[in-house]
Amino acid sequence: MFSSDDGLCGIGELAERARVSVKTVRFYSDNGLLPEASRSAGGHRRYGPDSLERLRMIRSLRTLDLPVPTVRRILDEGDTAGRAGGALEDAVAGQLRVLGSQLTAMRWREAALRSVQECPAAERPGRLALIGALTTPPDTAPLARFWRAWLPARMPARAVTAFLEAAVPQPPEDPEPVQVIAFAGLCALVSRPCEGNEVTQPHAHEAAGARESAVLYAGLAEAYDLAGAEMRRGREPYAGDALDGFVDAYASVHRTADTGAFRSGLALRLAADPRIDRYWELTSELVGRPSGRSEPTPGSAHDWLLAALNAQLAKAPPARDAP
Repeated sequence: MFSSDDGLCGIGELAERARVSVKTVRFYSDNGLLPEASRSAGGHRRYGPDSLERLRMIRSLRTLDLPVPTVRRILDEGDTAGRAGGALEDAVAGQLRVLGSQLTAMRWREAALRSVQECPAAERPGRLALIGALTTPPDTAPLARFWRAWLPARMPARAVTAFLEAAVPQPPEDPEPVQVIAFAGLCALVSRPCEGNEVTQPHAHEAAGARESAVLYAGLAEAYDLAGAEMRRGREPYAGDALDGFVDAYASVHRTADTGAFRSGLALRLAADPRIDRYWELTSELVGRPSGRSEPTPGSAHDWLLAALNAQLAKAPPARDAP
């Protein structure tokens, strides 16, 4: 209770009880966060009994770095309890997202600085040029644009999304210097994907239209997952379910049976396809585990399956099937 007979207090007493400056109280009043109960005959601000608790709540919310409009909305809704879906919960969640992004950016800057510090002096100019083009936190939009240009036009949106989820690696929140260099290398690579600045589709995919490509990439994704599981177990390439699914994905697009002749022709086409091995090498470095063991990527899984196909064909008698 305030010291005055009418239960109200002036701005000085309120500031003193809340342990803030008079300037702070005036600022919150002027911005509509702390309504005045009345004005004295001399025009001085007077505040009611609930003003002290409200002022303390304002200070608590501002300590969380919430902007004034957000604090006003929380107070107006009476949502200081933080009910699910309320203004306070939404504001806190938003601040956590912002803070998380800032922390990630700081970790990436630290790792970038360490990558420069740890490299030989003669390599530092090139290292600086490479990482200088990076944004922090890292942005995967350039990688997504590269693959969107690579995919067939008018491919179903759901299929495009699924493909991008597999092909675009997500940068770690707390990277090592080698991962910063790998991501910078990826961004540099996709900015100049091929000679003539063209993006080339594999020859084995040329028969597929937009919808057929969706079927092809879905089948390949399943085969890559199966092959990745075998690679994590340390298995050498072999003919099994992963290879069967891999070949079947191509056979379904070409509307043909999975025969020995088809497998022979497919192996030749795949061997002659344009390659972006460097993309997948950098991706493996980016998503690699702290233990140093390489994590399978779609590119390395593709190579494992092609090796399995060639190994199978090397053991098989000459195919007599009609092509």
